[in-house]
Amino acid sequence: MLNENKYYSAIQLRSDHWNALREDLRRLVNAGQSRDTSKDRAAVIALFDSLSLTETFWAFPGVQAFDHIRRQFEHGNYTDAAFSVERVTRALTSGAYRRRHIPLDREVSDIEDYEDEAMQSVEARALAKPYFEVMIVDDLNEHQERWLKSNFQRMQRPEDPFHYQPVIVPSFEDALIGVLFNYNIQAIVVRPGLRLRSKVESPVLTRYLELVGGADYLNTLQNDAYGPELCRLIAEVRPELDAYLVTDRSVEEIAGFDLGICRRVFYNQEDFVELHLNIIRGVQSRYKTPFFTALKDFSAQPTGVFHAMPISRGKSISRSHWIQDMGAFYGPNIFLAETSATSGGLDSLLEPHGPIKEAQELASRAFGSKQTFFATNGTSTCNKIVVQALVRPGDIVLVDRDCHKSHHYGMVLAGAQVCYLDSYPINEYSMYGAVPLHEIKHQLLELKAAGKLDKVRMLLLTNCTFDGIVYNVERVMEECLAIKPDLIFLWDEAWFAFARFSPTYRKRTGMAAANTLRRRLRSEKYAQAYAAQQAELADADNETLLNTRLLPPPDARVRVYTTQSTHKTLTSLRQGSMIHVNDQEFKGEVEQAFHEAYMTHTSTSPNYQIIASLDVGRRQVELEGYEFVQRQQEAAMSLRKAIMTHPLLQKYFKVLTAADMIPEAHRESGFSSYYDADTGWSGDQHDSWVQDEFALDATRVTLAVGHTGWEGDTFKTKILMDKYGIQINKTSRNTVLFMTNIGTTRSSIAYLIEVLVEIAKDLDDLLDDASRMERLGFERRVANLMEDLPPLPDFSRFHDAFRAGAETPEGDIRSAFFLAYDDNNCDYLELDGSIKAAMESGQDVVSASFIIPYPPGFPILVPGQVISEEILAFMRALDVSEIHGYRPELGLRVFTQEALEAQTKTNRKSN
Repeated sequence: MLNENKYYSAIQLRSDHWNALREDLRRLVNAGQSRDTSKDRAAVIALFDSLSLTETFWAFPGVQAFDHIRRQFEHGNYTDAAFSVERVTRALTSGAYRRRHIPLDREVSDIEDYEDEAMQSVEARALAKPYFEVMIVDDLNEHQERWLKSNFQRMQRPEDPFHYQPVIVPSFEDALIGVLFNYNIQAIVVRPGLRLRSKVESPVLTRYLELVGGADYLNTLQNDAYGPELCRLIAEVRPELDAYLVTDRSVEEIAGFDLGICRRVFYNQEDFVELHLNIIRGVQSRYKTPFFTALKDFSAQPTGVFHAMPISRGKSISRSHWIQDMGAFYGPNIFLAETSATSGGLDSLLEPHGPIKEAQELASRAFGSKQTFFATNGTSTCNKIVVQALVRPGDIVLVDRDCHKSHHYGMVLAGAQVCYLDSYPINEYSMYGAVPLHEIKHQLLELKAAGKLDKVRMLLLTNCTFDGIVYNVERVMEECLAIKPDLIFLWDEAWFAFARFSPTYRKRTGMAAANTLRRRLRSEKYAQAYAAQQAELADADNETLLNTRLLPPPDARVRVYTTQSTHKTLTSLRQGSMIHVNDQEFKGEVEQAFHEAYMTHTSTSPNYQIIASLDVGRRQVELEGYEFVQRQQEAAMSLRKAIMTHPLLQKYFKVLTAADMIPEAHRESGFSSYYDADTGWSGDQHDSWVQDEFALDATRVTLAVGHTGWEGDTFKTKILMDKYGIQINKTSRNTVLFMTNIGTTRSSIAYLIEVLVEIAKDLDDLLDDASRMERLGFERRVANLMEDLPPLPDFSRFHDAFRAGAETPEGDIRSAFFLAYDDNNCDYLELDGSIKAAMESGQDVVSASFIIPYPPGFPILVPGQVISEEILAFMRALDVSEIHGYRPELGLRVFTQEALEAQTKTNRKSN
């Protein structure tokens, strides 16, 4: 029996088993008569048994072809079986089955043509019709299956833009497993004959059912609700798909069901022509790219250019004697599509009415928002747009202190009163986690007690953090709305755009949680639960409220914004970003202000190539985002496993687990690690994403490197980049972060492992030849990196000159920022000299600048903040070459005492 527990996913199991079957059949073919082949035969039989479960969910090679290959083996025809399996594995690896029919018989002698197919150019592959699969759910016998498949295949026409193959499964459970296992599926046809239970007995497959509530939930279903409920559940896990319900029930009965993603219901008959046309039209609606197509069409038009941009149509390059290499490098199309025109089929990003408007509407559908806006100068600008549109001077904003610097500057521009929230520290690895919900509620309740809750406008948090800590977004919004029912939420999801296309991750995104909350608040059952809690909490003190999971009132307004760096985790050119909106007050209160803020920060000459790439990137994720994110997760998991099970790598490196990065108090499920070298893959990772206050994004692998004797930044630049050409971004004092993405391949993971092994071997050799003093020096460096770490400082406080009152912590960062524009208000104090003397004399030393060390990459000081001993100790211990805002030759820029006294007087008058 094969051990399925060593596989993170069924996709990985299927791929490995096909490859193993190929190798085992090769051995049988080459064994001859002299060797006992009983073990090889037993291995092949076990692999066939395992694959017989997975292949029922895929159209290629198909159950009929698979059974034929198995019969070849059982009849002793090892050569033919090995040939067929070789072709299947090659086609699965290359994806050639998507582009042409793959014959599996030896008599078909086009193997050379087939191999060339796998090596086709991008241009040739672009001309091929895209391929997908349609899942049909019905309990049929073999004759009925053949009849049904032949009808679907007969409907397909040469003029169709796509081609597809049907896959038939008999049950409700099989359909759920199938849409989560088979990423080729783009449409589901649910017929009335389906049964509830699957006969598949494979833990790695039935694990998928946990995503919809498991067996306990399915036991509650009524027979007559199987079809509609299946459509609804598929909408929860794969909302991008299309479903078609064939039913013999009346229109009135069906109208009472939530049909989820069902595009059309067919009553009492099966019209194969209409069904086929609807399937094609459904996929076409996701495939179309309004702006990319318009730009391609524009580039093919003959035009005369009498406007800006000499580079348009490539004329300034093609006529040049000195820059022909630029044209050769980029090719002609990018210049043919380069224009500042907004007519001729194109559109204006600032006032879209044509293809850009339609592209944004399609992106809104794809990401589950009510409105979506494109940005061509990064999420830094998106953040400033949202803050300026929503925050008025004097509004209080609760801000994650270690958020991206664009938020801090956005607070300056908006004139916000900033209340910084401290994340929990991970001192052992010199990084911060995320802001506990207890801390957020505490600040809101303190502001309420001070009579300032009406001034609180927004909560701004980073989800997920750079290091992969993911909030329980729905719970945070629920409990905050219970205290402040009109609170606005801005979730910075710069690194989390891909999450929409994972059933597990999606629920922890701002847009998904907003939609869930809006549905829940409308229900009568929820209103009753709220009323019951209100009765329980009558006259409750703050301590009780802090320790209770609070429910918002049914009339709370759901107001959610997310900003995403599409270019960071999905397909887009650099700086391609989006703003997603789900705000019940957007149309009445915000739209005009948002438009003005968008105009303020958006270039009047946006890059059309970036807009087109956002359009195409949206197409990709709606059609294959699920597949690519699955593969991304598998790549990260294989990296984890390889490092955690390699004896030499364990000597110098450690993969940080959820237990290392999230305190136990915030892991209610008890989940600690995705993988354990002794027990294999964790079975409770799904519980973590459902229950825990914080979850760990598995696609990010944080590696502790302190035992190599190198700090994180040196390991990143001097070792990984300079020596091996491996690019990473985030480091801490003793860690480096490897972020997988939808472009990460198994080959790149293998190369990284090879590099880490080589580094470890070199260290072994170095220490083996080292003298006693060299060893002691190495051990001291390791101890300095892994043991002698300065504690991470919390936000100290704003100086009273920039506060509206001592009872709450918010401060006027704008006044401090612009006060520093006058050099007469500022001075420089040396880190180990004059600043120490000033603090010892009892003076408040106040920063006049943002001080941002890289790493960690966020401000440890902001204008108007009092410098504490803890912050100074941390700065002295920093071993980084890049600290924005700090001039080593002068020291820290601080406000003079005279400037602070004058500002204090001004502040008192205004308050």
